[in-house]
Amino acid sequence: MKNEDTKILLEESEIPTSWYNIQADMPTPLKPPLSPATGKPATPEELGAIFPEEIIKQEMSTERFIEIPEEVRELYRLWRPSPVYRAHRLEKALDTPARIYFKYEGVSPAGSHKLNTAIPQAYYNKKQGIKRLATETGAGQWGTALAMACKFFDMKCSVYMVKVSYEQKPYRRSIMQLFGAEVFASPTDRTDAGRAVLKEHPDSLGSLGIAISEAVEDAVKNSDTNYALGSVLNHVVLHQTVIGLEAKKQMEKAGYYPDVIIACSGGGSNFGGIAMPFVHDKIKEGKKVRIIAAEPTACPSLTKGKFTYDYGDVAHLTPKMMMYTLGSDFVPPGIHAGGLRYHGASPLESQLLHDGFIEAVAYDQQDIFEAAVLFAQNEGIVPAPESAHAIKAAIDEALKAKEAGEKKTILFNLSGHGYFDMASYDNYLSGKLQNSSLPDKVLQEALSKLD
Repeated sequence: MKNEDTKILLEESEIPTSWYNIQADMPTPLKPPLSPATGKPATPEELGAIFPEEIIKQEMSTERFIEIPEEVRELYRLWRPSPVYRAHRLEKALDTPARIYFKYEGVSPAGSHKLNTAIPQAYYNKKQGIKRLATETGAGQWGTALAMACKFFDMKCSVYMVKVSYEQKPYRRSIMQLFGAEVFASPTDRTDAGRAVLKEHPDSLGSLGIAISEAVEDAVKNSDTNYALGSVLNHVVLHQTVIGLEAKKQMEKAGYYPDVIIACSGGGSNFGGIAMPFVHDKIKEGKKVRIIAAEPTACPSLTKGKFTYDYGDVAHLTPKMMMYTLGSDFVPPGIHAGGLRYHGASPLESQLLHDGFIEAVAYDQQDIFEAAVLFAQNEGIVPAPESAHAIKAAIDEALKAKEAGEKKTILFNLSGHGYFDMASYDNYLSGKLQNSSLPDKVLQEALSKLD
């Protein structure tokens, strides 16, 4: 019998005991990251300048399952397992025969999925004797999560927040400071990387690529400090797979296997989190599930980027990774989905897209806010602008199912709430929010630098 409940819940005892590592099952192995110093594959010793030993092992591991430490699972219990909801009211509003489900990560103390990796990263760094973590943040959700995790483990936290988001989202900054973090509007005059950007572009809005450079430089120059990244890298995607592993159990309880999996994508952490356990099914079991990454047209790394080696940051302090990218010095327009303003994408996500296991779509800013408002008015949750990209894609798929008369099952990841993003909604509701166009000339110029 099918379960038509609104909430599909798991017990705390059903929190996954291991993370799933897609690297064990990918038909095409990842190409190694290249050292910015030598141009050769980066060694564990080089990565050890900014990461703890256990994180480096996870980054390079091809082991299928990696055990979650009990101390991490204990903190996960603050909000995990997160619920899966059946969006009955949205289905009715769309008059679609499709079944729409969403995994809701906004129930975490930080309000997003980011805490899933912030906690283990802080845990492994604490075990290695690190006193402080430096990081970047776009919309502020990653900075918020790391600030909380550092406080849980009695560590200091320094956050370089992209300037446009620093100004757009003051309460994100406030909550980081509430948890003891120091927060700087990036680019800053605190680092060589920041000063170089300000010298050339005094009014720079900043970007994740710039903020990463500042945080990495901070970590390299201070022996008691390591760097923590909220997306892109393999170990981050690994930690996020608790989302998809739980969702698989919940969809089993619901009695429906998804026809379509959707998540928004910037660096790729929440997309990878829900997608990778289902990609496993596609690769190993031949499941026909479609898996869609939704990104902004203002920063279309997956849909218009080039699949090549590129740096993860502006100052070229990070290793070069094989990924879809718009170029490491590309600065996107100042859209309100600050967490998606990244020039590249996870190497894992990129390789899977290149091999045809996943798809990508891109949306304009006004369209995603329209979708967000429709969702909020029917389901009662105000989504983060980033998550609204997934909602827009889910609505599109539900309307396609309506046209075809098909009872598709759609599952998307609602990666965070938007209650600290109300200035963005104010702009939309007052008619001030405009689409941030990315002229083809600008895109082509950015891509030409990759040749």
